[in-house]
Amino acid sequence: MEISERLKKLPTQFFSALVKKVNNAVAEGRDIINLGQGNPDQPTPPHIVKALQTAAEDPKTHKYSPFSGLIELKHAASEYYKKQYGVDIDPEKEVAILFGTKTGLVELPMCLLNEGDLMLLPDPGYPDYLSGVVLAGAQFKTFPLLAENRFLPDYNAIPLEDKEAAKLMYLNYPNNPTGATADLKFFEETVTFAKKHRISVVHDFAYGAIGFDGKKPTSLLEAEGAKDIGIEMYTLSKTYNMAGWRVGFAVGNQNIIESINLIQDHLYCSLFPAIQLAAAAALTGDQSCVEELVSLYENRRNTFINAIRQIGWNAQAPKGSFFAWLPVPKGFTSEEFTDYLLEKADVAVAPGNGFGQYGEGYIRVGLLVDESRLLEAVDRIRKLNLF
Repeated sequence: MEISERLKKLPTQFFSALVKKVNNAVAEGRDIINLGQGNPDQPTPPHIVKALQTAAEDPKTHKYSPFSGLIELKHAASEYYKKQYGVDIDPEKEVAILFGTKTGLVELPMCLLNEGDLMLLPDPGYPDYLSGVVLAGAQFKTFPLLAENRFLPDYNAIPLEDKEAAKLMYLNYPNNPTGATADLKFFEETVTFAKKHRISVVHDFAYGAIGFDGKKPTSLLEAEGAKDIGIEMYTLSKTYNMAGWRVGFAVGNQNIIESINLIQDHLYCSLFPAIQLAAAAALTGDQSCVEELVSLYENRRNTFINAIRQIGWNAQAPKGSFFAWLPVPKGFTSEEFTDYLLEKADVAVAPGNGFGQYGEGYIRVGLLVDESRLLEAVDRIRKLNLF
């Protein structure tokens, strides 16, 4: 029995090959320092776990939740956006509950695009954006994120025919993989650009809580008129170390939110209610756990960047996220350097070309091990005398 042509067109999971290489090395008994992953390494804060336990003990949570999710979580998302960003969100009409934002990002093209419609994607960018393109039967063009432009898109450089044809565009700041951030001026320019060309915008705000040097990341919705043109997707995976819980939400444009709720009516019967109530507790409760987490990542960033500079590896410190985006030494491609580090130093990183054409020449490092392991990884690389 054959699978459908649409499934055959899905891109190969980028990280699966990397995971296989790392697992093979570990199976050989090697001490691999894995900096190639994007999986938070800290536990979910105890008060959130306790909220789940309490909710799960209530028989009411053992039933189906409303198809579009619990109103308690929608109110919590609305309250969170008001407190964090000063943005008013209607919990009834401007919030959609998601099975993690990856699901939302993959299903949204099916909500807004017809067969053959064009969407714009960042390069480098999160590889799973392409899954939604294929499942919708859509087309895509990419726009480069270049170091000389602070890894922000240059809207003037996008060909006019692409701007006129595109119906949907994805953005992601703080950015995976580059660690770049975007300011309010950029998002105001984005709103103007999207209105002029009638493009819907989705801002993947997965690392929305993780900004460094005293600067909190900016929400797209802080820009005037943003809800006219798009939505923002927010996951609890990174902010609260809830990656395995698979819970997030989308906020913004009422029509786009309605389309998400419609497709999810046919795909799901919403999340386990106890998880939704725990997520609401996370959003409305004490946020000191988030401050401590950001401080942890910032300390790791400082330790790692200082260490690589001491061995002659010059790279920009990320302004947000928990990733560092590092240039590869001369004489290597991204993939060659990744394989070299794994083979010669037992250090795993992600090759930049896996994130797109303009990721070539870089590797992505996840700051998701403790500082001692980061320093050990740098020391192993130092001994290779590459810099």
